Amino acid sequence: MKFLDLFAGIGGFRLGMESAGHECIGFCEIDKFARASYKAIHNTKGEIELHDITAVSDEFIQGIGRVDIICGGFPCQAFSIAGNRRGFEDTRGTLFFEIARFASILRPKYLFLENVKGLLNHENGITFETIISTLDELGYNVEWQVLNSKDFGVPQNRERVFIIGHLRGECTRRVFPLSGESQSTSSQSVVKIGNVNPSGNGMNGEVYQADGLAPTLTTNKGEGQKIAIKSNTIKQFGVLQPNFNQCGVVYETDGIAPTIRAYQGGGLEPKIIQRGHGYNQGGEHDIAPTLTSNSYHENNHLSDGFRIRKLTPRECWRLQGFPDWAFDKAQKVNSNSQLYKQAGNSVTVNVIVAIAERL
Repeated sequence: MKFLDLFAGIGGFRLGMESAGHECIGFCEIDKFARASYKAIHNTKGEIELHDITAVSDEFIQGIGRVDIICGGFPCQAFSIAGNRRGFEDTRGTLFFEIARFASILRPKYLFLENVKGLLNHENGITFETIISTLDELGYNVEWQVLNSKDFGVPQNRERVFIIGHLRGECTRRVFPLSGESQSTSSQSVVKIGNVNPSGNGMNGEVYQADGLAPTLTTNKGEGQKIAIKSNTIKQFGVLQPNFNQCGVVYETDGIAPTIRAYQGGGLEPKIIQRGHGYNQGGEHDIAPTLTSNSYHENNHLSDGFRIRKLTPRECWRLQGFPDWAFDKAQKVNSNSQLYKQAGNSVTVNVIVAIAERL
C-alpha cells in the first residue's frame, strides 16, 4: 500500500513500512538536520517533500492523490480547549490537527500513529479522549496498544502507544493485540545502582545495572548517559548513592540499553568523565581513573573491572533498530550531536515492522 510519512524525522516509520512491502509517496519534516539524514538514507527522488506541515494548504493536500496509509509520530501538545468534546474543532492549534486535516481530505484506509505512553493519561485522559472522538468524527474506528521496544529484538526499554485508525466502510484488518517476537529481554527490568553526583541527585550521574534493562533515551538537558565496560586495570568498586533522574547514567555493555534520548549536543551525549577536585584536574578518560576517598564527586565512574565510555551515535541508532548502512549515510551529513538527537526522537524500526506487516 502507498503511505505518506508525516513528522518523518529520520525515517523510522519509513524503514519499517518499506520492510513490510509498503511504498512511500512523500514525507514531511520541519527539522532541516533530520531532513538531511532522511534524504541521505532514503531514495526520495520524485517524491512529495514537505517541510512545515502547518503551511501546507488544503488545495495542495487534495492534489496528492491516492494514499492508503498516513503515518506519523506526532508531538503531544496540550490541547488549548480540550474537554469541550467538540471533536475536530478541539484539536485546532495542535499538530495532531494536521494529521486529522490530512486524513479528512485524503481519506486513507489506515492511520498509523505513535506517541509517548503518557498521552493516554495526559490531562486526566481528556487529550486522548479528544483524539479518539476526533478520529471517530472523521469516520475512523480506532484501536491502540502500548508496546515496548525490548519485546521486539531491541535491547531498549521504550514504551510507546501505537494508534491504528480504520476507515469505516473499507476492508481493513485488526492489528492489535500484538505481542513481541523476542523473549530474551522481556523478563528483564531497569535496575538502578546509584548516582555518582556529589549530592546523590541530578540527571548527570545515574548508574544502572547491566544485567537489566536501561531506561529510555529521551530529550534532556543533562550531561548524558554513560556505559560501563569491562577493564582489566581497575579492581575496586566505589559506593554510589541512589537517585531517580535519568540522564548521565552509567551502563554495562552486556545489558539492555536505556531508552534513547534526543540529546541537544554540547557534551550532552554519554561520556567517561571525572570531575575535578583538589589535585585531581578532572576530564574525560578512555579508562576510568582510580577511585579516591577525597571527594564523592571525583569518582564519577565505576570500577571493579569496569570503565566508563560514551555511547556512540552508531550504538544509539542501533538501539532504535537502524541498520549500520543507514547510520553511515546520515553520519556523512550531520554532526554527532544531531545524530544523538535524531536517534532519541525516532521510533523503533523493529516495532514499526511488526505493525506494518499486519496492515
